[in-house]
Amino acid sequence: MSLMRTQGHVAVRVLSVVAGAITGRRGKQLGTLGIAAVALALLAPVTAEAQVETSVSANAGWVSQYYFRGLLQKTSSASAGLDASAGALSVGTWIADVGLGSEVDLFGSVGGDVGGVSLSAGGTAYLYTNEFDDTYLEANLGAGYGPVSVEFSFGQYENFDGPTQDYWFAAVTAEHEGFYGTVGGFGADFAGTYGEVGYGFSASDLDFSIAGILNDSDLSGHHDSLGDPRFGLTMVFGISKTFNIK
Repeated sequence: MSLMRTQGHVAVRVLSVVAGAITGRRGKQLGTLGIAAVALALLAPVTAEAQVETSVSANAGWVSQYYFRGLLQKTSSASAGLDASAGALSVGTWIADVGLGSEVDLFGSVGGDVGGVSLSAGGTAYLYTNEFDDTYLEANLGAGYGPVSVEFSFGQYENFDGPTQDYWFAAVTAEHEGFYGTVGGFGADFAGTYGEVGYGFSASDLDFSIAGILNDSDLSGHHDSLGDPRFGLTMVFGISKTFNIK
């Protein structure tokens, strides 16, 4: 994140508790994960009778600018990931170049359909090497109906030597024939909103994407001539490939 992450997995990203974390911090992390575990348990009966199908895939990609949730992480970033699923359960990892180190994500979720509505619940850990940023631990909830989907995530940021921060993130996305639009924003100890529109298509076994991101002054990192924060508008291009292993 460096506050946080777009242009990676749109899917929900199981948070690991960092070794050596102090007892108080660990308790807060497990509180977040505990809520996610309850949500997983509630969804499990919905999908218990579904036929179990397994799959394993890998992916690799590049983006001209790596944005996540309206925040720039790095200009020109390569990434790779591994995903596995068994019926309603899915787990995976995703690694991206963030310049001063790497971002390593661990994630898992369970999902199913109820009356035409898709539901999912899971958790994500955003980990970083070389102190690019500190650890973010999230519980993730999602729902979708037709072309519209919503997500709500709440988590905690370890914040190096500072006090642990709590935050939430919510977004709504609409998709149609490769085109999509997203509006999202942060709350609690974090602040900021952004909008994103884009188009994705496949050619020669490769996936291509182009997106425009408009973020407010809390997220843009841009300043006017007087040094005051201002909104930012950015175009992002991406290319990726998925490899089906099983």
